[in-house]
Amino acid sequence: MKEKVSLKFLAFAGVLALGMLNQNELSAQIKNQPYSYQLSQKMNDVLYSPHTRLHTSSKPFLFTDELLAKFDSIKTNQPVASDNWFMRKIFNEHLIEVEKDDYTFYADLLPDMIIGKDMMGDKRRTWMNSRGFQAGVTVGDKFTFYTSATENQAVFPEYLSDYIDDRKVIPGEGNTKHQSNNKKDWMNATASLTYDFSKHFQATVAYDKNFIGDGYRSLLLSDFSSNYTHLKFTGTIGNVQYTSVWAYMNDPTNKRSNALGETERYGDGKKWGVFQYVDYNATNRFSIGFFQAITWANRDAAGTRGFDFTYINPVMFLRPVESNNSTSPDKMFLGLNTKYKVLKNITAYGQFLLGEFTAKEFFAGKGYVHNKWGAQFGVRGYDIFDVKNLNFLVEYNTARPYTYAHFDSGSNYSNNAEPLAHPLGANFREVVGIANYAWKRFDFSAQLNYNEKGLDLEDGSNMGGDIFQSYRTFANMYGNHIGQGIKSQVVYADAKAAYVLNPKYNLRFELGYSQRYQKIQYETPLTHKSGVFSIGLRSSFRSLYSDF
Repeated sequence: MKEKVSLKFLAFAGVLALGMLNQNELSAQIKNQPYSYQLSQKMNDVLYSPHTRLHTSSKPFLFTDELLAKFDSIKTNQPVASDNWFMRKIFNEHLIEVEKDDYTFYADLLPDMIIGKDMMGDKRRTWMNSRGFQAGVTVGDKFTFYTSATENQAVFPEYLSDYIDDRKVIPGEGNTKHQSNNKKDWMNATASLTYDFSKHFQATVAYDKNFIGDGYRSLLLSDFSSNYTHLKFTGTIGNVQYTSVWAYMNDPTNKRSNALGETERYGDGKKWGVFQYVDYNATNRFSIGFFQAITWANRDAAGTRGFDFTYINPVMFLRPVESNNSTSPDKMFLGLNTKYKVLKNITAYGQFLLGEFTAKEFFAGKGYVHNKWGAQFGVRGYDIFDVKNLNFLVEYNTARPYTYAHFDSGSNYSNNAEPLAHPLGANFREVVGIANYAWKRFDFSAQLNYNEKGLDLEDGSNMGGDIFQSYRTFANMYGNHIGQGIKSQVVYADAKAAYVLNPKYNLRFELGYSQRYQKIQYETPLTHKSGVFSIGLRSSFRSLYSDF
């Protein structure tokens, strides 16, 4: 219910702003859209060119200048020449499209209909039936508003159904209604309103996601969890960009409970987060950014705490990374994000996240439980082998046990029962490889993932992979290492081929195959297999994650 109220507020704000803005001062337009890796990688030749000096790591982007030109070129790819209204709407234009000198408006229907068959698992028939819409408004060079909503039903492969049944949430989409015959039912909505005060300062109020990084995953802040209500300020002075986000999120894992036999909890299913990031483009090739995140429960043992106004201060690094004996109910992280354009079309990037830190123990190498960190290393490129629109990414991610957890589970680094950073939580290693190729209106993609994760022992001992457990329930003070516990190994592969009917909203015919193999090293090893062929008529650029 509160999510619907948030969306109504944003819609009302958009209408109100349209009535208040002065439309006489006109210049180049600005546009926005929710972040998607698949859309973003099509802009690599602008984002990661050594001839540009764009801030690439804070997303979603506000499309202006050369990035707006690239965005528009993707949306008008290979237009079909026709004077027929119906043909233009199918292949070239938005369903409703108004373009004036001082404002624009568009709206589309968003079908997403897929049928498939799991050939390796329990042989179930998979499918998804989504109906939705999107709409966007720009006014002059100051105001942009975007919204979308979908109503969805689906049957997923068994491993995804098990995940959904456990978390009560569709990965990255929202809460689900559980129905018979493995069918899931859910709604997803997005809204984002941005006012561009000047070329130096923008403000956004949104029910959406954020992403910090230059890779496919992020160990700092990712788009894996569901949308959340937030206010964001972005400021740019010279080669420095500052981003500050104040977020109000769901936390169904921390609801109050007084049921017989259960430990009393004080949560109300809500939490807050503040995320701040400073990015410095030292040269056209090299950039470095500093990140800080603080999360806390809306309600604690003392009562309803609400938003902590001491965190309204936009200055970063006011507090040190908390030590393991801290009594603060708030969870804090510091992070580093950097990239270097090695060649004209190759960029190396990386991240380092630091949680609790004790210098003496950190360098002793004894596996101290309260030294918590994560790291990412990656390489991405575009137009490889001089083939236009052939892009790739190779990435390594890892996080130590108990990273992202907190002694108060209501303050852990999560939103709506899912991690705010990497889908695997903590205590894992992962390698990701992705290739994309676009030719005219054909899109091809291939992906291969491998991960190792340490699961809790069969007796319930907390080995550090589950971020929703208190880290005070750790099994050992020393001797901790990445992958400890019961080893789980996953190989995930995915290939897709699509013909884009309308690039305005990515309406396409798509054929795909995804395969997942998991082996869990119990005393008697357990394996799970899935191999799904699928075909469908799809639209939008939304990311539906299943690669974990």
